[in-house]
Amino acid sequence: MAQFHFVEDYEKLIAHMIATHPIDEAMALAVGGGPYEIFGQMEADILEAAGLAEGMRVVDLGCGSGRLAATLHQRGRFSYAGIDIIQPLLDYAKTKAPSYEFLLHRGLNIPQPDASADIVCAFSLFTHLLQAETFIYLKESVRVLKAGGRIVFSFLEFSEPTHWAVFEHTVEVTRAATGDHLNMFLERASIDLWAQKLGLAVERYFPASATWRGHSLGQSVAVLRK
Repeated sequence: MAQFHFVEDYEKLIAHMIATHPIDEAMALAVGGGPYEIFGQMEADILEAAGLAEGMRVVDLGCGSGRLAATLHQRGRFSYAGIDIIQPLLDYAKTKAPSYEFLLHRGLNIPQPDASADIVCAFSLFTHLLQAETFIYLKESVRVLKAGGRIVFSFLEFSEPTHWAVFEHTVEVTRAATGDHLNMFLERASIDLWAQKLGLAVERYFPASATWRGHSLGQSVAVLRK
């Protein structure tokens, strides 16, 4: 089974964060360092804008320390499975949403039954994967989704002016060999083509500048429908 290329490095990074920061701070840093609750609320708002309704089944790829799960757990009755490659993140997420399911999984498949989910989401995940890995995950998402279900994911794009700084930083750390993770950019034309190949409809894009309760996610978002 294929395994992510950065598991060992990420395990070391998370262990270092836990050793050098209070646990709540470490868990926020582990998923990007933004305000934990605010980002969870934004992600939940995005899913609701994409069609999430009470009673639906959500599969959260790269769920991290559970900021989306914590918000959904508070908002209503949803069926939820969070999947990640780092056990301490999943353990922390479980404390935030104790009735939800959290799975350690390091393959490029999704350990969920066929046609079982209403939404598969991936926030700040495909931004760190190779394009082939992202496509494999999208193909798996099609299998897992019910008819009419949606894939919601965030991405970096060169056509977004605010993302250029991310690319410049990536160039700098690559040159200095100090980078601790991959930053991958996708353009909408590529997503459109992938959707066509996978039999998906591109329902909408949210720009990185879109605001949710006065805050910006900082990444663009695609919504694809099966």
